[in-house]
Formats: sequence, C-alpha cells, structure tokens
Amino acid sequence: MPITRPTKSINEIPFSVLDLAPIVQGGTPSQSFQHSIELAQLTEKLGFKRYWLAEHHNMPGIASSATSLVIGHVAAHTSTIRVGSGGIMLPNHSPLVIAEQFGTLEAMFPGRIDLGLGRAPGTDQRTAHALRGANYTNGADFPEQLEQLQAYFQGSEAVRAIPGEGANIPIWLLGSSGFSARLSAQLGMPFAFASHFSPENTLPALKLYYENFQPSDDYNEPYAMVAVNVIAADTDEEAEFLATSIKQSFLNMMRNTPSQLQPPVKNLDELMSPYEKAILEKQLGSTIIGNPINVKKKLQSFLEETKADEIMVSTMVYDHNARLYSHQLVAEIIGLMEEE
Repeated sequence: MPITRPTKSINEIPFSVLDLAPIVQGGTPSQSFQHSIELAQLTEKLGFKRYWLAEHHNMPGIASSATSLVIGHVAAHTSTIRVGSGGIMLPNHSPLVIAEQFGTLEAMFPGRIDLGLGRAPGTDQRTAHALRGANYTNGADFPEQLEQLQAYFQGSEAVRAIPGEGANIPIWLLGSSGFSARLSAQLGMPFAFASHFSPENTLPALKLYYENFQPSDDYNEPYAMVAVNVIAADTDEEAEFLATSIKQSFLNMMRNTPSQLQPPVKNLDELMSPYEKAILEKQLGSTIIGNPINVKKKLQSFLEETKADEIMVSTMVYDHNARLYSHQLVAEIIGLMEEE
C-alpha cells in the first residue's frame, strides 16, 4: 500500500548533500578532500541545508574513513551549512569517543553539527573485526550503545564526556532496512534512509517509520530524509555517460574487487554479464539520471512515493567539474537559485 502522508513539491522541502569523498582513478586522498571543500562551499552558496560525510573502511575509492576529522575540515572551510555524518557506524567505536569527538566539533562549530548513526560496519567482515577488535559486536547491541551515547551528552554517566556533555547535537538514525526505521520511530528520532544503495527497502522502511512514530521532546511528528543518487547534466546522454562511473564502482563491489572511482565509459554493457547488469539495475533502482527536465520529473515522482521531509543527493561522478555542475543544476531544478 502507498504511504499516506501529504504530498509536497520538491520546491517545498530542503535538499542536502551526501559526500563519500571519492578518490578517482589516479587521484589521491588530498585531492578528494580539496574537492569536498569546493563542493561544500558551492552547495552552501547554492542553499543546500546540510553536508554529510560517510564512514567506510577498506575502500580504495572512498577517503572519508576518519569521518569526524573530515567533518571538521569541511566545517572549517564553510560558515553556514550544517555538516555531519551520514553516518558514523557506532558499533565501530566507543560511545564515549563519539561523544567527545562530536562534542568537540560542536564546540568548534556551534549549531552546525549533525550526528547520523548507523549500525552496519561500513565495510567487509574482516575489516570490521580489525576495527572492533576484542570488543567485536555484530550491531545487535546498537540500541544500548545509542542509549549510552545519549547519556554522555546528557551528563548522566559516571564518566563525563568533555567536550560533549550538555552539547545539543541532533542525532539521526540511518538505515537501509527496517531495524533503524523501527528504532527511530520508537524513540521519536529523525530517520535517514539509504535509498542510494537499498532502493527495494525504501518504501517498506519509511512506511514502518511513519506508522510507528512516537512523539518525543524533540519531534512531535516523524521527520524522514532519503538519500538518492542524482546525476544531472545538460543532456540525458551526457548524464548517462557520467553515471557509468558509479555503476562501475557498484559492479566492482559486487565482484569483491573495490576500486578507485573509474572514468566513464561509452559502453558499460561490454564490461558486464547480463546477470551482473540485472543485479546492478536492481541495486541502483532509485538512481536519478538525466537532463534538468527529466531529473525534475524523477525527483518529484520520488518525493511523491517516499513522502520524505528532506532529500539528500549523492553524486559520484569522476569529473570534478561535472560533479559541481550537477549540483548547480539540481539547485536550479528545485528553485534554490534562478536559472540563468
């Protein structure tokens, strides 16, 4: 059954940015971080609401593994846009460490820091064991970790998080399935869904969240943000060409051969089997690719299906200038800036 919430226009909701700090083929992490600064500064100027970075490990094409550090770097080079994590994988860390790190970020950049939390490792199982060591957990204790983290911010633990205690940092739960949807609903927290890699679970998870939401001190109503891949260009052909880079990344992950972000190719079909193509199309089923007119239609349709309160765009494009331009086109599409 469809989600029953009021339908809004894409011109009526905030738009935000998800950055994986991609390392392109032949590039370096230093270049990736410079590109992140340029994208953050542009999207701040264009009027996007928040700029989130994601924690991934053992990924040759993703530079944001030390997520808290990169958040501080981006926040230091911007002035108004909210900066946060999409997300911190809490089972990889001690809740006290995260309370201190984000308490420090909030002290440095008051009123601009978001803390999005996930329970997956953000990597393969071998790397997860390397991260978590003797304290390895499969994420089943995520609710308890979350409760402890909140207690550090509230100052109700015997051990004090300084900085961190008393910090008013919005906490989001992130999900790609129903677990965090249900938990965030029970706790009255905002929820962010990863439709950019889990499109099939998007509507069931959001429906679960909307229908089970319990009001809290911070939120009287559910607030859902949905992340989606968006690649906009002047023509459909150019956008589809640019999109072959992210498709190659997913293809390499499927093959367990993760790589740096590859240059686009003219005929991706030549590089994969029909079976791989079917899996790829399924995993990137919500991806929005095209010229401004078609992207606008697809974004509006996506919003009408999800009934989201906010949309977060992820644009994994090999050419940095094309990536910047895609965000500029999205800003024009949703009315953040006037078309020239």
